[in-house]
Amino acid sequence: MSLASLFGFGPVADVSVILNGEDERQQVEYRAGKDKREKAPLYFDGESVVGKVVVRVHEGKQLEHYGIKVQFIGCIEMFYDRGTHYEFVSLVQELAAPAELTSTAMYNFEFKNVEKQYESYHGINVKLRYFVQATVSKRVGAITQGKDIWVYSYRVPPEVNSSIRMEVGIEDCLHIEFEYNKSKYHLKDVIVGKIYFLL
Repeated sequence: MSLASLFGFGPVADVSVILNGEDERQQVEYRAGKDKREKAPLYFDGESVVGKVVVRVHEGKQLEHYGIKVQFIGCIEMFYDRGTHYEFVSLVQELAAPAELTSTAMYNFEFKNVEKQYESYHGINVKLRYFVQATVSKRVGAITQGKDIWVYSYRVPPEVNSSIRMEVGIEDCLHIEFEYNKSKYHLKDVIVGKIYFLL
């Protein structure tokens, strides 16, 4: 038991996000840290994300909140710059107006036919993730809980995938040309090209 909860300053409620059919879905295992692996349910581009937010008020406590909302977020996070991230999808649904809770409450949500234009990716320097986040606003701070999902996007490779040529150099001294065999790559593709040094 923590010192804060001993004096009554601990959390008065727990929030959880439960996705419909989560147990029946295919689970994708991914590396979440150096020695840590996690699983997330698999979704596809254009598929709806449906579920519920459960707010469990601890016995004998009451929760005065200033609104409950749920968000569907898709973002790119750089490991070398943890303070900033780029959100390319951000959908919000208000679930409850300000009120007082004394017992467990459940709120349904549905993000219908969500466009998930990029596939999930966890690499060494960057991660692209999608998650559902529930937030219970309080007078001081908020209680938040999130749940990651994994996204696959099956797309037909582009018919036109022309090569790329770039040139750099120092005038009358050295000229370097780079040539790549295509301009669009899959994450598992191998980059093939040529470098020409012209003295």
